[in-house]
Amino acid sequence: MFHGSNMITRIRFDSVSYVSVPILLTPTIRPTFHSSASAPFFTKLKPTSLFASSYSFFSATTPPRSTMLHHDPLVSDIYATALSVVVALSSLRLWQETAKRGLFDQKLNRKLVHITIGLLFMLCWPLFSTDNRASFFAALIPGVNIIRMLVTGLGIWKDEATVKSMSRFGDYRELLKGPLYYATTITLASIIYWRTSPISIAAICNLCAGDGIADIVGRRFGGKKIPYNQNKSYAGSIAMALAGFLASVGYMWYFSSFGFIEGSWNLVLRFLIVSTVSALVESLPISTALDDNLTVPLTSILVGSIVF
Repeated sequence: MFHGSNMITRIRFDSVSYVSVPILLTPTIRPTFHSSASAPFFTKLKPTSLFASSYSFFSATTPPRSTMLHHDPLVSDIYATALSVVVALSSLRLWQETAKRGLFDQKLNRKLVHITIGLLFMLCWPLFSTDNRASFFAALIPGVNIIRMLVTGLGIWKDEATVKSMSRFGDYRELLKGPLYYATTITLASIIYWRTSPISIAAICNLCAGDGIADIVGRRFGGKKIPYNQNKSYAGSIAMALAGFLASVGYMWYFSSFGFIEGSWNLVLRFLIVSTVSALVESLPISTALDDNLTVPLTSILVGSIVF
């Protein structure tokens, strides 16, 4: 049909009818279907998939699954808790055996426990369902460890393997400080922030990877001491900032791949800020006096609450 200078052409293929309108007449071309016949192949493509405006390398491609191990969220969380317990106890047993056999220096063995336990526990978080009670199931594991530190640190229960693998000088009362703060941090991070918050990632990664690596590197390459704290070195503080930051970015990517958080380069920068400030606070004399297992996570949570 012709109307003035504009032309509308009706084209018919089998039982499907299309209307083609020139670009000058309308900004979009929309095929009109008058039957249930299948559309041609080109009409089924989604042109926005390649040019999505907010695409990021870190962004999750799928929403988080409600359950992973069983269709019933409660049963799934029970299974996830059992698997997490197996992972945690296996790791603890490994380091207890290395401490008992003297395979590593006691201080190094202690720091290997410090680095791995919390990070391995976080690896298990995607196993839990998206139900509100899931974080409490997860928190049971470090929560039981709080009780364990208390009864052992108070001398109520004798556990030489745990004392040897977690204390600096083999004194069971040491468990009431650093190890207790460590277990408490992971428990509260699970309940309050959980896997949808970058604050939990920053707190645990700076505590485990950052503080743990700082001690190992500082003992080996820490000849140059920080002027305001002769117990800390430049090498150890730099290693702490880098290790905490890299671990945080790694877990950001890990959780974003499951759809729990949305990773971005902006978030990477904020993790760098938190790790840097945490390393700075850890280098202060106050961290030596109070215990860096307390000051590092508190700093990460405080700074993270501001920047995230």
